[in-house]
Amino acid sequence: MKHLSTVLERSEFADASPARDPIRIIAVASGKGGVGKTNVVANLGVALAQQGKRVFVFDADLGLGNMDILLGLVPRYSLHDVLKGHKTIDDIVISGPAGIRILPAASGVAALTTLTIEQQLQLHGEIEKLDSHADMLLIDTSTGISPNTCSFATAAQEIVVVVSPEPTSIADAYAMIKVLSNDYGEKRVRLLVNMARTALDAHAVYRKLSLVTQKFLNVSVDYLGGILYDDLLPAAVHRQRAVVEMYPRAVSSQEFTRLATQISQWPRPDHPKGSVQFFWQRLFEQPVAAAGVPACP
Repeated sequence: MKHLSTVLERSEFADASPARDPIRIIAVASGKGGVGKTNVVANLGVALAQQGKRVFVFDADLGLGNMDILLGLVPRYSLHDVLKGHKTIDDIVISGPAGIRILPAASGVAALTTLTIEQQLQLHGEIEKLDSHADMLLIDTSTGISPNTCSFATAAQEIVVVVSPEPTSIADAYAMIKVLSNDYGEKRVRLLVNMARTALDAHAVYRKLSLVTQKFLNVSVDYLGGILYDDLLPAAVHRQRAVVEMYPRAVSSQEFTRLATQISQWPRPDHPKGSVQFFWQRLFEQPVAAAGVPACP
């Protein structure tokens, strides 16, 4: 199969626009379910939007996407409709709290990395429209170390691994970092500890993971802090609302706001065509994906 970049050079989607600051593309992943990853993405997106950022959230859990359910939204269409040629990105995007824009998952559809070159071009052309309309693109990946999760994580500019203080979550987070390091050569990830009881508990999780990854994987783990558990967070989930919107003074809301501020201050990414185009080209051109074999064990 030809690499997408080769086709793009001769396609109508080739970027001839002048260089500009790229948007920030962040993949949020977790080693296991139940750590609140999707809730983190939703609240981080809302917190960023509240600070004036134009935020798109891509629900990339193609089998069990539930971002819309978490926020009480009912999308009429999904990415599946775009791939079938029935709808455009503009048709399927739905508005969320604080003005965030959400791309609903295409549940039950084959992994994006197994699409034909024609489907890749079609999707690339549609998604590229986001480039001039967003400051942040948050990718809510599926849980675990599936091929799709690894592909999205390594194609993004930043990888955030969400972990909880539970021993099983810590072990699975290490397994994910190990796969990203050994199979893809990733040597830096960012760690967010969710549902920690105290800041000390969150930092203890970070130290445990950081020490073992540096010793056995030679991977740098940047600490993003912890999202502290409070009773208002599950109350917001029950109401299908973002806690930062419903209870802005909650402890967890304050942590999400802090995290949004921290991310906004990261240095701008320095990639050639550091944009949505670059992201999709990198996603589709990963050798294991193009060959149709699993990227992860």
